[in-house]
Amino acid sequence: MSTTVAIVSGGSGGIGAATCRALAAAGHHVLVGYGGNAAAAEQVVASLAEVDGVGEACHLDVTDEDSVTAAVARATELGALAVVVNNAGIADDDLLLRLDAARFDRTVEVNLRGAFLLSKAAVRPMLRNRGGRIINVASVVALRGNTGQTAYAASKAGLIGFSKSLAREVARKAITVNVVAPGFVDTAMTEQLDAAAREALTAMAPTNKPVLAEEVAAAIAFLASPAAASITGAVLPVDGGAGM
Repeated sequence: MSTTVAIVSGGSGGIGAATCRALAAAGHHVLVGYGGNAAAAEQVVASLAEVDGVGEACHLDVTDEDSVTAAVARATELGALAVVVNNAGIADDDLLLRLDAARFDRTVEVNLRGAFLLSKAAVRPMLRNRGGRIINVASVVALRGNTGQTAYAASKAGLIGFSKSLAREVARKAITVNVVAPGFVDTAMTEQLDAAAREALTAMAPTNKPVLAEEVAAAIAFLASPAAASITGAVLPVDGGAGM
């Protein structure tokens, strides 16, 4: 059987790590993309053995086109690039009047431009392979907004529009493009929030509990699977009902 390869940007964090394990369990050789924390990425690689999976750490700075190109080239050396998960993201939250343009631009650069760069680099080998899956990780705030998150919500809402447009461009080539929109997930990034903010975000969901990273990863793995071949341009909420 030929090797299929999955790239996960932001693969060393909570959702990213869980996604790497889910895709490894599905049989893909996983490139655990990381921007700065190589040690965390190596820990994720080591954990793939728990699901009888394989992979390797791969430096992937989504703001650097050369880094993105190199990661895709490494994937094609290993086998057929089958799955790309655009998961790398940052949140720099503040009220609009306190948010300067540089902070806004940085959020868009990582969350939206990074997905553009990686998707563009991945589409060409996927076209050669006559198929592939691109899954972009957005957020419930892209659908409903949230106080203090104009930059983050704008970048994630842009990611949804980007995904739907790309889905139309590549659908006839058996490449699907979908979005997973998590609610409040208990991760290292959200641990930076104060207790009041965490409580407010949890209360948005009728379930009144945080989403597990593994639940988001399961949705991503489904969209990456053969069973999802006819699903494209979709936004799948994994948010405990917060987006209703």
